[in-house]
Amino acid sequence: MNNLRILDLAIIALYLAAMIGVGVYFARKNSNPEQYSSASGKIPGWAIGLSIYATFLSSNTFLGVPGKAFGTNWNALVFSLSMPLAAWVAARYFVPFYRATGEISAYTHLEKRFGSWARTYAVVCFLLTQLARIGSIFFGIALTLQALTGFSMEMIMLVTGVSIIIYTVLGGIEAVIWTEVVQGVIKTGGALLILYLVISNLPGGLAKVVEIGQHDDKFSLGGFSSDFTQSTFWVVLLYGFFINLNNFGVDQNYVQRYHTATSAKQAAKSIWLCVQVYLPASFLFFVIGSALYAYYQVHPELIEAVKLKVAAEKLPLTATAAQLAQAAAQLQPADYGDKVMPHFIVTKVPPGFVGLLVSAILSAAMSTISSGMNASATVFVADIYERYFKADLGMRQTMRLLHVGTVAVGLLGMGTGIAMIGVKSVLDVWWELSGIFAAGMLGLFLLAVVSRHTRNHEALLATIIGVLVILWMTFSPNLPAGLAAFRNPLHKSMIIVVGTLTIFLLGLLLARLRKRPAVAASPAAELKQTVY
Repeated sequence: MNNLRILDLAIIALYLAAMIGVGVYFARKNSNPEQYSSASGKIPGWAIGLSIYATFLSSNTFLGVPGKAFGTNWNALVFSLSMPLAAWVAARYFVPFYRATGEISAYTHLEKRFGSWARTYAVVCFLLTQLARIGSIFFGIALTLQALTGFSMEMIMLVTGVSIIIYTVLGGIEAVIWTEVVQGVIKTGGALLILYLVISNLPGGLAKVVEIGQHDDKFSLGGFSSDFTQSTFWVVLLYGFFINLNNFGVDQNYVQRYHTATSAKQAAKSIWLCVQVYLPASFLFFVIGSALYAYYQVHPELIEAVKLKVAAEKLPLTATAAQLAQAAAQLQPADYGDKVMPHFIVTKVPPGFVGLLVSAILSAAMSTISSGMNASATVFVADIYERYFKADLGMRQTMRLLHVGTVAVGLLGMGTGIAMIGVKSVLDVWWELSGIFAAGMLGLFLLAVVSRHTRNHEALLATIIGVLVILWMTFSPNLPAGLAAFRNPLHKSMIIVVGTLTIFLLGLLLARLRKRPAVAASPAAELKQTVY
């Protein structure tokens, strides 16, 4: 079905044209690679902070968080509560470090510290993380726009992706940042509009949301027990801290922005501005999910169309109406949470406002995708092409490679999004993939920055063991019943926690074991080590 009126289409077209126009405007300034990748260090801190906020507030948040709150509870909100501590570590230690090195890539230091293998490993992890992120966001856009337009998800990803590629290739990092500032405002306004429309259509308003939420335990942050096999408060808090530390401290998307700031102080301020804006925004999306849950509890007949659609996706095309009805009746809220907000927009939002909300959802996706494309292209040129193929590139050659890399990442991200069609929860997929790829990268980077004594071979051994642990934790739950004793007993969100700590602590231990014989043999050597 097509629920987009002429007014809605005009608003969406105007938004897309404006974003491409920003890219065209900044294309005139992108005459050299430094301007394309770091805006020559002339972006104010407040703009960088809002752009980081916009990157955090992706379509995974816009769609996945309300879907998660609808299907379960507020356990995932604990992820956001971990941000201040991660932001403090990043602002205190990582930002000054990156600004001092002057390297546009976050991973150049790893080669200086441990060798080329460390840099290459981190780059591969980063690029895989970006594909997972971009793919899940493309999937989120298509999920919503399919409900609004009836077009195939593949076609939606293609059209949207081409639009993003155009303005990102043309405008570089400066266009990315300034479009994200606008997109951050649009998507926040869109969220407030959705909440208003849900509450205004719900008899009893916000009080009814609280009543139903308390009755069905929708506001729970998870159990506070020390059980790390379930998604408890502590598991999500640990996961959130390590993921956010990876974002603020290691992810090229954010590190590259630190170089666009006028000073290290402004770069640090941008992190704190992001946290101050993101925390209430995150809370807002959980309230939206709970409000939608209350709305459809009051009007259960309105959710039947969503349940039938989800059931049809799970059954073969030859399924009968009775089979569809039976499958729909067995579905739980978690099975169709991601589709609830698009359904509400289709059925309850008046013309004109639909176009605004689609633009908000597009902005939620485009901000994260564009920054990921630009950062990935920068990493490709600095850490792969210049490192392994040709170091002395001319300005024109570098610009050409940056453009080609941006396009390639966009196309690969679209392919990943298409491969995700049919998943149960977009937020779950993103959390699992990011935890796998980020774990080894963060552990190795912490080892490089914190430990002065860990050597190349010790870091390599720690990383190999850490990767094996990550792989075991990820895939061992699929072992047959006969090998059940070898399955990972911990919750999947603990992968990044255990993987990071394995690499970091093992690297420290190996360095300490190497030093111990020499220190014991010579008091002078012990004094020298202490002074060092």
